[in-house]
Amino acid sequence: QVHLVESGGDLVQPGGSLRLSCTGAGIIFREEYMGWYGQAPGKQRELVASISPAGTTNYADAIKGRFTISRENYRNLVYLQMNSLLPEDTAVYYCNSISRSALPTGWGQGTQVTVSS
Repeated sequence: QVHLVESGGDLVQPGGSLRLSCTGAGIIFREEYMGWYGQAPGKQRELVASISPAGTTNYADAIKGRFTISRENYRNLVYLQMNSLLPEDTAVYYCNSISRSALPTGWGQGTQVTVSS
């Protein structure tokens, strides 16, 4: 069974930075497109950033230029560096492989990011 664990979320001031980390078992990270997803209160979970096995990245318009997704395949790790955080970035952030993201199962607990003054 897929077991993903996210960490690094916190309460931060607007303009602050965080680095989220994702690791897990049940998927081979180096073989998968990986994504970070954010779910704000009362909203659907949405793809924020993705990265291919070779390192090609894509970002949602709302966070372009502020967040960076990266990976260390040999360590089974994916990161999301979040800079210039805005209150609208407040959400629970999850990682998952893109191929499994349509399934309701296999998601981790997420990590809470709260941006507030």
